Amino acid sequence: MPFSSFNLHPALLKAVKELGFVRPTPIQADAIPPGMEGRDVLACAQTGSGKTAAFLLPMIHGLIDRSRRTTRGLVLTPTRELAAQILEDLNALAVHTPVTGAAVYGGVGMGPQEHAFRSGVDVIVATPGRLLDHFRSAYAKLEGIEYLVLDEADRMLDMGFLPDIRRVLRHIPTRRQTMFFSATMPPLIGKLAAEMLKEPALINQQRRSAPAIGITQAVYPVAQDLKGQLLVRLLEGEVLREALVFTRTKHRANRLADLLVRHQINAARIHGNRSQAQRTEALAGFKAGKYRVLVATDIAARGIDVEALSHVVNFDVPLVPEDYIHRVGRTGRADLTGDAFTFVAPEEEGNLKAIERAISRALPRVTLPDFDYRARPQSKLEVPLAERIAEIRARKSQERQRAKVKAARRGPQGGGRATASPRRSPGPGGRRRS
Repeated sequence: MPFSSFNLHPALLKAVKELGFVRPTPIQADAIPPGMEGRDVLACAQTGSGKTAAFLLPMIHGLIDRSRRTTRGLVLTPTRELAAQILEDLNALAVHTPVTGAAVYGGVGMGPQEHAFRSGVDVIVATPGRLLDHFRSAYAKLEGIEYLVLDEADRMLDMGFLPDIRRVLRHIPTRRQTMFFSATMPPLIGKLAAEMLKEPALINQQRRSAPAIGITQAVYPVAQDLKGQLLVRLLEGEVLREALVFTRTKHRANRLADLLVRHQINAARIHGNRSQAQRTEALAGFKAGKYRVLVATDIAARGIDVEALSHVVNFDVPLVPEDYIHRVGRTGRADLTGDAFTFVAPEEEGNLKAIERAISRALPRVTLPDFDYRARPQSKLEVPLAERIAEIRARKSQERQRAKVKAARRGPQGGGRATASPRRSPGPGGRRRS
């Protein structure tokens, strides 16, 4: 089935051809026709399946011949990175059309985003929290919304956005076309979809979640304290050309990135404690090849889209199977191939078994020849929380002590001497005696 069979606007077909899309993916083939008909859509679509174009193409098609200066499309998404990626895809697909878009998310100034509201861009791609921040102001009116998309809906609920989503819905018209995309379909998602959708087209709803077919998966059993050394060996031995590496915590992401840099491996990190400028630079540098490794936490798992990414590494085993599927879905995208490695310490075997049950297969165990699995750790990657708190308290105590010493040296007058010499009164004629 070619894209031309969807009766898309010629400007969209031209863009699709220039982007190298040969044929629609299964989710695109199923979702675009009802989307073009104006029907609501409820789709269970795995990461990397091409779902972004599945909802953008019908939306852009419907907006091409509409009058400008009124925002008619709204896409809600859980993370800044995913919002930026969707806007990038929107601009690429709409390049030959007058349709405009803007991203609205936290971590950056609100000025340009306010301008997008005031100018009435055609499509706003937003995270719920920052969108609600704008709704406090009179300029942020979305009374003309005709298209609403919830992308990665399950992730938004996992991140606690359900109350925010309900608040956003109060600010937009109830008469609209709604497209609802989720990688998994837990009961809470089904309940929310039932509230928002009217006789939707159901797509892949009963499909069991699993990684894409083109992903080769393997498990590396290794002691927790040797995971860093194993990753370094895989990179130094060119087993990994490049890698997106997921850690359990921001603390571990920082220390792992530092470890890689100490071994002359260009690496960057991306997580919630990094500024938006740092996150943008890290992702752009990874895409451009400046960094061989991008270390990330799950906050970025669904917002990173790197063309032809060869390897994803689960440095820590995900706590829930759905997170594993989303992580490894960063590779093997759009019918390409990729490898997903998972480092498993003995205490993580239980979580791995849950993943294997979810994907209905046992993952092969792999060992690296010539790697000493009994070696002493070169450095401690994980510093226990109690030790970190003790270090912080000790540092603050030292800072307070130094401040007291400095204050004592300054003396009561705040000068550089401990005591001040008495000042003599002026002599005759009002002059001060020398």
